[in-house]
Amino acid sequence: MKTAAPSSPPSELTSPPSPSHKRKRPLTDRPPDVNTPTKRLKRALGTLGSKLKADTRPAKTKQPKLTQLHFSLDTPVLRTCPLCDLSYTRGAPDDEALHKAHCARVQRGLEWGKEEERETSRAGVEELEGNVKLKNGARGRIICFRPDVGGKIGAKLNILLETIRLALSSPPLSPAVLQRCKIYLFLLSSPGVATTREKIVGCVVAQRISKAMAIARASELSPDLSSSPSSSQTQTNSAASSQLTHAAPSSSPLTNSSRSTTDLLPVDSSTNLYVHPTPLPTPLGIPRLFVSSAHRRLGIASRLLSAAAATFILGCPLDPARGEVAFTQPTGMGKAVLESWGRGGVRIYEEEQDL
Repeated sequence: MKTAAPSSPPSELTSPPSPSHKRKRPLTDRPPDVNTPTKRLKRALGTLGSKLKADTRPAKTKQPKLTQLHFSLDTPVLRTCPLCDLSYTRGAPDDEALHKAHCARVQRGLEWGKEEERETSRAGVEELEGNVKLKNGARGRIICFRPDVGGKIGAKLNILLETIRLALSSPPLSPAVLQRCKIYLFLLSSPGVATTREKIVGCVVAQRISKAMAIARASELSPDLSSSPSSSQTQTNSAASSQLTHAAPSSSPLTNSSRSTTDLLPVDSSTNLYVHPTPLPTPLGIPRLFVSSAHRRLGIASRLLSAAAATFILGCPLDPARGEVAFTQPTGMGKAVLESWGRGGVRIYEEEQDL
């Protein structure tokens, strides 16, 4: 049997592929996905997956450092400062910050700078006395203005009144009282510094009133009144207020010859301060008097009180010795000023009263 001959003769230019050498496809002919190394692709995908898992995982909050707390029964929490007499809670940041600022004001006073001085003409501030010399040789001046001022002076006055309230442990002055008041300030000049850098070291609040009670002299006090203290200060003030409101007016204070000493009203039993219950016509009242502790006993309070008595009513200077000036519930230091400046004629009144 014969084999069929091929349709075309074999080309001499071609040779059959060698079985030992396989033909490789050029790198440029491969698809792009084949060119990328498989191991690197898996590694990149693994890194991306871990990042996505980390982003979706909730963030861990840092635990605060805990402090072991315990009670200390030996150390009192409430402390009273011996310099400013303010009670505050030891360890409370707000209380300690309040005490630090208040204590500095009580000792050294408040700053009166250029910003307050620029507003004096617009706020109606009047300079009553300039170049006032004190006992230690320091010099200052006395100014006066209404309490309804605004701006920097009004803000400074609010801080001053709050400092006085804390220092005297007194209630705040009501708006009705402030409407009938004038503010007198003593500005102390710093040595070697211009007058634009001054300090408020003294303040007197003067109020328009209508009646007050005369203070009983020591000779009018019976031995039992001068030796035995009153049961409580609250009962003292309420009794004085009740008598001041309901008692009939009189033209002159009563003496021990016309009234028994048992009818006297106690104002401050610790200083033996008693008053006659009959209210008398009085034009000027001093509800607040304050001098910084570092500037006391220099005559600042007397100079402020004298300026208030001379200028509170225009064209009508008042004389404390004649009973034309009254104080409201003076403290121990206030009573000393009352006796030395008033020369025995200053009276006691209730600051919340109708004219």
